Amino acid sequence: MTAPVLEETDAAVLEARKITVRFEGLEALSRLSFSIGPRRITSIIGPNGAGKTTLLNAITGVYPLHEGEILFQGKPIAGLKPFQIASLGITRSFQQAQLFMNMTVLENVMVGMHSRTTSGFIKGMLRPPSERKEEGMIREKSQGMLSEFGLLARAGDMAGHICILDQRRLEIARAMACRPEILLLDEPAAGLTIREMEEMGNLILGLKEKGQTIILVEHNMRLVMVISDNLIVLHHGVKIGEGRPEDIQNNQRVIEAYLGK
Repeated sequence: MTAPVLEETDAAVLEARKITVRFEGLEALSRLSFSIGPRRITSIIGPNGAGKTTLLNAITGVYPLHEGEILFQGKPIAGLKPFQIASLGITRSFQQAQLFMNMTVLENVMVGMHSRTTSGFIKGMLRPPSERKEEGMIREKSQGMLSEFGLLARAGDMAGHICILDQRRLEIARAMACRPEILLLDEPAAGLTIREMEEMGNLILGLKEKGQTIILVEHNMRLVMVISDNLIVLHHGVKIGEGRPEDIQNNQRVIEAYLGK
């Protein structure tokens, strides 16, 4: 892994404005504001219970906002269903791979491709020539995606039979099959060895180099500090720090949140 190269400031792709999420009166996120620049890796970090995964769920429409708004490409998305937000161009992976374990590696990616197709239920039943042609195109593109992620040799294997690193690669490949504007990664290095973690870091950097905007939630600080352009630090749902990795490493408030006073 090599350190990221920072780019010139661009208009925000995603912006949160004083967002609050509550559970039974307790604030999991409290008046949180930030903006995400394009073609960057922005990492969300913080101690356990800081609100990191809650934030991803709020962005993707799983949790409703109680206050504030989230803008994607300048337009509000709060209140939209998760599938609607995904169709706009925001996709994600999960802490534990959410794959179809009894489907093949290739079929898992094809599922991701289908979210961008035009064939509906009736065409799927009748299978006219146009539907068969589109299905062939999906298969071909899915194979290309597997090749990019080093998984083509495992295309016919069941997803439940491949190793953890390959499962995480597969989940990211499936998310990328939707051609997202923003890719959200929730602890992609969880459970990986040091060598596998470095491979994952190189994979994420490779996506950025191709122009992908990435929001990363990750506990592995070694990985985060090497690949991130910008960090947002949460503690009990409140932002306590934001900046480049070197700035965060020297932020006394962040140090106290992790290590205690």
